[in-house]
Amino acid sequence: MKNHTYAWRNLWRNRRRTFITVASIFFAVFFALIMRSLQLGTYDYMFKNIIESYSGYIQVQNPEFWEDKVVDNTLHPDEDLISTLNADRNVQELIPRFESFALASSGSRTKVVMIMGVDPEKENLLSDVKNKLVKYRLTEAAIDSMALENIPRNIMRNLKLFSGSSYSSEGKLQTELDIKDQDTSDIMPLIRKHAGIRNGYFSEDNPGALVGNRLAQYLGLSRGDTIVLLGQGYHGTTAAGKFAIDGIIRVPAPDLDNKIVYLPVTRCQELYNAPGRLTALVLHIKDNSDRAIEQTIKRLSSWIDSTYRLMGWKEMNETIVNQMDADNKGGMIMIGILYLVIAFGVFGTVLMMTAERKREMGVLISIGMRKSKMAIIMLYEMLFIGIMGISAGVAVAIPIIIYGHHHPIVFSSKLAKMWEDYGFEPVMVFQWIDKYFIWQSVVVAIIVLIAAMYPVFKIFRLKEVEALKA
Repeated sequence: MKNHTYAWRNLWRNRRRTFITVASIFFAVFFALIMRSLQLGTYDYMFKNIIESYSGYIQVQNPEFWEDKVVDNTLHPDEDLISTLNADRNVQELIPRFESFALASSGSRTKVVMIMGVDPEKENLLSDVKNKLVKYRLTEAAIDSMALENIPRNIMRNLKLFSGSSYSSEGKLQTELDIKDQDTSDIMPLIRKHAGIRNGYFSEDNPGALVGNRLAQYLGLSRGDTIVLLGQGYHGTTAAGKFAIDGIIRVPAPDLDNKIVYLPVTRCQELYNAPGRLTALVLHIKDNSDRAIEQTIKRLSSWIDSTYRLMGWKEMNETIVNQMDADNKGGMIMIGILYLVIAFGVFGTVLMMTAERKREMGVLISIGMRKSKMAIIMLYEMLFIGIMGISAGVAVAIPIIIYGHHHPIVFSSKLAKMWEDYGFEPVMVFQWIDKYFIWQSVVVAIIVLIAAMYPVFKIFRLKEVEALKA
């Protein structure tokens, strides 16, 4: 009979011992995959919010603009540049941007804001501004009015908890207020009646302004109000203008939501006395994977001259990337601690298994079995146990991760409020199955192989007489 057959039969002579060892490996793989998937998926979600709300994946700029963001360091894209960029196989559209800063004023309040001149239609391909228009605002007056209606106590409590919050979609509002599906038909009409607001979008023909929700709350702005902007234009000219507020938007990145003002790009160029000039051309690309972005930048860099600079999203968001990288390393340390705990668990079960079988080993060696053959059989046993544990962990984790990827964890009530107070979207997303899946399984397999060395070592050091007395 072959060694692996002996090993397989040995496993089922003591099913409880086998299941305990398999279970320890199963939980190691399962929790490592779930934790890593949540961590990486949440990072990707945060990056996507930042990238698609502001920087985009690739920008073409004046070489001096990024280090010194003044209007004088803008670019005037010529036809050769535009045709070269459009010819690349990974480029779908060129999105013009004019970015600068100004002092914004409304009434007695002022604030330094970011002015973003955009093409009203093309910008929706990247940051989807139109779908970020605020539809509901939970003002104190709106909440007081709803308190007179027949609204359940728990939802009324959440309304007060999220007082001052704004929403651009009914789904997010229902989640944060913890409105159940069966209550939607009764409660949502009341919310639409008291908290719904009029909002609108701008265009080149109707050149107003869109203002971030948090900025609008600080300046006390609503649709139809006027915002005054004062800054420095091209070649030191004064940039001053009054703009009607066409709409209020809610940007996922809280810091950006607190300072963003959108204007049509032509109106922005007029404000800063820079006709035809842009701070950047954002490339709307087909494949936004890291490898595709690097290849696109490398390819385009060889085609355009040195009067332009290509920048990837990592370079433009270096501070955030470094912060996330540091947090990622912290997460890896936590997973390392998990591995350490599980390694001791696996080693403990192997130690127990070896001690229980000491007499059995002594008998087999006494009747003529070679120690090398016994060691090989033990290695096969650990190999089978490892394969079963890892396979079970992966098999159980995969459907949970796939479901979590398509249905992110969205916090409601007090947990959502806590996340928003820290400046994060109250959402946790699972990362799609990728390389991390293989690495978690490989690490656990290495732990199992290391643990398997103990029974092999004990077999070769075994003294038959002492083993028979065990």
